[in-house]
Amino acid sequence: MMISETSKVRKLVERFCQGNGVDIGHGGDAINNTAIRIDLDKMYTNVGNDVTQLKGDGRNLYWFEDNVLDYVYSSHLLEDFEDTYDVLKEWVRVLKYGGKLVLVLPDEQIYREYCRKNGFGTNEHHKMEYFNSIWVEMTAFLLGNVNLIHESGIVYDYNFILVFEKIKREPIIIEQKREGK
Repeated sequence: MMISETSKVRKLVERFCQGNGVDIGHGGDAINNTAIRIDLDKMYTNVGNDVTQLKGDGRNLYWFEDNVLDYVYSSHLLEDFEDTYDVLKEWVRVLKYGGKLVLVLPDEQIYREYCRKNGFGTNEHHKMEYFNSIWVEMTAFLLGNVNLIHESGIVYDYNFILVFEKIKREPIIIEQKREGK
């Protein structure tokens, strides 16, 4: 059986995954044994023996009310969605204030080079050619209600880790001046 991306980074991220939380797209290897495991009805990768508890594609966490979870963990899933902003908004919605959004993701260009050098095909599910930590950080910043509290740089060949904390923040309102007024 293949080693999962979660197994590679578990020791680096487990401290952020405390309390009540979810592992979205766990692929059979959840971040810990208390995480609620969410994945597709038929997982497109299976790298462990952990059973899916809630079936869905991760874009809609309708099972949960607002502000109820201590953490949301996801490894190698966000890059599979075109609507990164909407997905992050949904994942943050379910977090309590002070809750952690823990993301393990591939830098797409480094990942493609790794695959080329090692004779592997790339993942057809990845939606953006230039998906990287800067893209995710900028997208999360637009949400307005998270702070970046941990960033790893590249670890384990092509992965990066970002941890955001949900904060209370008033929305930014931009007034536009109209001509003639």
